[in-house]
Amino acid sequence: MTYAIIETGGKQIRVEPGRFYDIELLAQEAEQNVTIDKVLLVQHEDSLHIGQPFVSGAVVEGTILRHFRGRKVIVYKMKPKKKTRKKRGHRQETTRLMINSISLNGTAISTAPAASSEPAAE
Repeated sequence: MTYAIIETGGKQIRVEPGRFYDIELLAQEAEQNVTIDKVLLVQHEDSLHIGQPFVSGAVVEGTILRHFRGRKVIVYKMKPKKKTRKKRGHRQETTRLMINSISLNGTAISTAPAASSEPAAE
């Protein structure tokens, strides 16, 4: 099993090829390829590469699927007996990122499985 821990949007995320993740908004268009080089850890079979702070030569490549806004979060503040009430809402801008491959020193150690183009047997 191969996975990597990357840093994006001020958060650390464990990613695997072939899966999609919702991360902070990236300033690129949908359907574009993205290369993330802030890789903190790479696990491949029995080998473990830990960066200090980043693993040198490690790259995670992905494709932006779409941009969207998250669910609304309501912030309600009230001071009892003072007739003070404040209600605010917030929706976070989010990017859905599909991870294509994890590379180490220029070699792809794990890639997403290709979708089969053959029709299903009936």
